[in-house]
Amino acid sequence: MIKRIGILTSGGDSQGMNAAIAGVIKTAHAKGLETYIVRDGYLGLVNDWIESVDNNFADSIMRWGGTIIGSARLPEFKEVSVREKAVANLKKRQIDALVVIGGDGSYQGAQKLTDMGINCIGLPGTIDNDITSSDYTIGFDTAINIVVEAIDRLRDTMQSHHRCSIVEVMGHACGDIALYAGIAGGADIISINEAALTEEEIAERAKQLFLANKRSVVIVVSEMIYPDVHALAKKVEATSGYITRATVLGHTQRGGVPTAMERYRAFRMAQFAVKQLIANKGGLAIGNIGDEIVARPIMEALNIPRASRKDIWLEFDELNNNMYKK
Repeated sequence: MIKRIGILTSGGDSQGMNAAIAGVIKTAHAKGLETYIVRDGYLGLVNDWIESVDNNFADSIMRWGGTIIGSARLPEFKEVSVREKAVANLKKRQIDALVVIGGDGSYQGAQKLTDMGINCIGLPGTIDNDITSSDYTIGFDTAINIVVEAIDRLRDTMQSHHRCSIVEVMGHACGDIALYAGIAGGADIISINEAALTEEEIAERAKQLFLANKRSVVIVVSEMIYPDVHALAKKVEATSGYITRATVLGHTQRGGVPTAMERYRAFRMAQFAVKQLIANKGGLAIGNIGDEIVARPIMEALNIPRASRKDIWLEFDELNNNMYKK
């Protein structure tokens, strides 16, 4: 029977991580277990930046964005000698198990620790929604709400001046932020990694909207498609007739107060993770599929192919194309 659980956040921060931390602490204490936080991810695990926390700590963090315990990237964690230091630090405190909140790289570290005798459970913490074993990752809901608010604000000023705005959002190779927020924000053109428009196609579509007397245009694009969105804006302006500006939302998408749904999902997944550890299970990735919280072996979770969003994009694209045809 485990007595002590550690918690760490790894990789990029995301809103809702603190709610997940609180969920682990509260659930563990309700079951009579002690909880420890690890500062700055796997780096803190190796450097022994570990401290005991209780429900008072959990009560104060639910509403905060980012991760209160810090995060860092540690490529050296793939080395056995580095991981041995981490395991030694955990065993010194008699910490039997670990909840790791992060992305794919964090999951791989959790699996390696499980193989070394420390049961680990992974929670999907990333705004990008690119962990395929879960419908929604911790941070995604808040991130798309931030993007929608930005689109709304940009629409106001574009509408005032008969202009076009290009909005670049995060997501790495996953286009979910652009697609979900673009549709919710009423974007006119969306370009995502799996359905990327060329710069010429974007410019020509903007021109057709100009000829259709559309007062304002908002274009949402995923990062890593176009080398320079400001250069793209100049091309759209030269082709379409709209004065065009580009806005890169960047890290604003990773900060701020998590939404209610974000906190709820994160807390519930954390509860489920603690139950798995109490049952002496490790090497699992927690996710939500529909309304159900599920656990899969980490290596299985990492190998689930991404479901295509192209059909959703095509429906949106066809709708917008038909709406403004002359």
